[in-house]
Amino acid sequence: MKPEELLRILSQAARLKTTMRHCYTEEGRRESVADHSWRIALIAMLMTGIEEYQDFDMNKVIRMCLIHDLGESFTGDIPTFEKDSADKKVEDDLFERWVDAFPEPQRAEWLSLLAEMKALETKEAKLYKALDKIEAIISHNESDISTWLPLEYDLQLTYGKENMQFSKYMTELRAEVDAWTIEKIEAEAAQ
Repeated sequence: MKPEELLRILSQAARLKTTMRHCYTEEGRRESVADHSWRIALIAMLMTGIEEYQDFDMNKVIRMCLIHDLGESFTGDIPTFEKDSADKKVEDDLFERWVDAFPEPQRAEWLSLLAEMKALETKEAKLYKALDKIEAIISHNESDISTWLPLEYDLQLTYGKENMQFSKYMTELRAEVDAWTIEKIEAEAAQ
């Protein structure tokens, strides 16, 4: 890869640092897409020592986590409860067209990762998707409940639940996060 190609790719990717998500951080700042992508990659890295994932290609999972939302560098972030199939198609098409212009071997690797992520058939793709969902729920739990929309009280307990069911550890993690969510909602109701 020529230095100018690397810089061009990094320049586009840098847009995620200023592409804001619907969620707020614990300190009350809007979360960026880059914040989210970094943290799901960190979660994947932390999971490399967990017995259940010993036969997973965790390097691949981390790579998936790092690139999964780069399409939003073109479209911005649309909250899951507002994003429809047309929005997803536009985002995917722009992302794939961008990657298709990469030099080899990066082009081939990224297109392969994107296809695997979209198919959600491999254990690595399933784990990346579960981490994407759980991180969003964790972020909402960390944010002040006053930033939640009314629909998020139920969404916190249902969002991505089906993505966790393939894994014992993810199911246990989800139960912990759900308990935290319920505690947060009950504390707010008690005030």
